[in-house]
Amino acid sequence: MQVTFLGTSSGVPTRARNVSSVAVRLPQRSELWLFDCGEATQHQFLRSELRISQLRRIFITHMHGDHIFGLPGLLASLGLAGNCGGIDIYGPDPLRDYLESILRTSSTRIGYPLRTHRVHTAASSGIVLLDDKEFVVTCALLSHRIPAYAYRIDQKPRMGTFNIAKARELGISPGPIYADLKAGHEIILADGRIIKGSTLCGPQKPGYSFVYCTDTVFTESAINLARGADLLIHESTFAHSETEMAYQRQHSTTIMAAQTAAEAKVGQLVLTHLSPRYAHGNTLTPADLLNEAKAIFPSTFLAKDFLSFEIIPKVSSSSDL
Repeated sequence: MQVTFLGTSSGVPTRARNVSSVAVRLPQRSELWLFDCGEATQHQFLRSELRISQLRRIFITHMHGDHIFGLPGLLASLGLAGNCGGIDIYGPDPLRDYLESILRTSSTRIGYPLRTHRVHTAASSGIVLLDDKEFVVTCALLSHRIPAYAYRIDQKPRMGTFNIAKARELGISPGPIYADLKAGHEIILADGRIIKGSTLCGPQKPGYSFVYCTDTVFTESAINLARGADLLIHESTFAHSETEMAYQRQHSTTIMAAQTAAEAKVGQLVLTHLSPRYAHGNTLTPADLLNEAKAIFPSTFLAKDFLSFEIIPKVSSSSDL
């Protein structure tokens, strides 16, 4: 599972950081899932190595402009490209009306299936939004000025390593049948023998887990949702010295993000959604924010636009970002 940051600034873009958006490339699929879509996100796609034609799902955390203003343009461009098989969008109650209104008043035609799914929950432990053969997506309500939701992706356990030597010992020749066996399926050979694929595979491999948490002040629901995850991406709008302002504006400080990661016992923490006030050259810089968080949760990293990396399973987590 590969994560690419397309926007890491809070509120407004800067020369170095666009507003919020994170893309996740799914293993074994030619699919991208997008989390938030701030203004100019489609421009960020063009500057990255990602293929926007692979976009299949979009998850919106809340209805503030720095998280949604790029959505209409991106959807329109997908329609003009003519190669989109359909998009599923998940977000708060007003999202559907917002999209329908702006697409109608701009006379924009979407020539592909566009399905919106309302996210509405007061649950602090998370509810399931999506459950397919490979992934489960859950969400939980955060604590912000308007309804905002965190999302979690869990990849289901995968089959262990396929034992080719053992398959050959059983007289099973290489071919398409190996794919079925690797998937754990039961097959019947020409001589009538029934072979269970699971008997030819090693122990199951745990899947990856990813949590995207913004915008919010410190809240137990974020801890509950992120518990045990491999990677937590958490907003860090303010430095610790601006704690009072963080509470007023219902945003997180570096310390709040680090405490969430520590209490949830995640593998790694990445800080994003940084206030422009911490640009390089100012009194406090992004490096200072990183140091504050690392003092509480050492396995913390700082997001920047176009940073891309593979999620590391927690059992073998290291400083590879």
